[in-house]
Amino acid sequence: MSALLSVKNVRKTFGDEIVLADISFEVKDHSATVFIGASGSGKSTLLRCINLLEQIDDGVMSLDGQEITAVDVDPDQVRRRLGMVFQSFNLFPHMSVIKNITLAPIQVHGIPKEVAYEKALALLDRFGLREKADQYPDRLSGGQQQRVAIIRSLACGPRLLLLDEITSALDPVLVNEVLVTVRDLKNDGMTMVIATHEMGFAKQVADQLCYLHQGRILERGTAAEVIDDPKEPETKEFLARVHSAGRL
Repeated sequence: MSALLSVKNVRKTFGDEIVLADISFEVKDHSATVFIGASGSGKSTLLRCINLLEQIDDGVMSLDGQEITAVDVDPDQVRRRLGMVFQSFNLFPHMSVIKNITLAPIQVHGIPKEVAYEKALALLDRFGLREKADQYPDRLSGGQQQRVAIIRSLACGPRLLLLDEITSALDPVLVNEVLVTVRDLKNDGMTMVIATHEMGFAKQVADQLCYLHQGRILERGTAAEVIDDPKEPETKEFLARVHSAGRL
């Protein structure tokens, strides 16, 4: 099966700081690739590079066989095929839930308003938020806001969904409802690249798990291989810290 996303020898610096060094991996269609690692290891920067929100210094990235890092590529056209959910919900506070979800389909993709609303309501219904359609974000819990942010990304029918530490801003009580939503997407075959600190969640959804350390993929494999039987000392040390913090 060919790769939906291919990342080869990607390098990213901020000034003199090397944030990503020689990053290479592939993401197969209908699979989930999960990145774990300490804060500052480069996980968020990597996802921002894939979404072309950050320009890489070297390397090549391809989506569905098209090189998306070529100089003549329009980033906006690439992002039409990508969905990204951030740590902060980034919902427009002055818009209702339904308008947050339908803004891009209508304004960017040119989908008729009636069609966009119908799809948005179907997604809200699927994820148990239909009754929140006309409410504003400040009337929702953090978990509900993040689920709306995920639905907003799904409304445009992305080929690839990028999830950047989507539970880090949530109260622990609300984390599970968001993770259940992602597990449902995984079961539906959505292709995803995920950065997370939630090791139990990573074990449940990862087809490929990568441990990122100081901007390099230090270890990769199945979740069982990396989390239950790590080979590298740095991986073992990181997982020991995660375990002592009660996240494993």
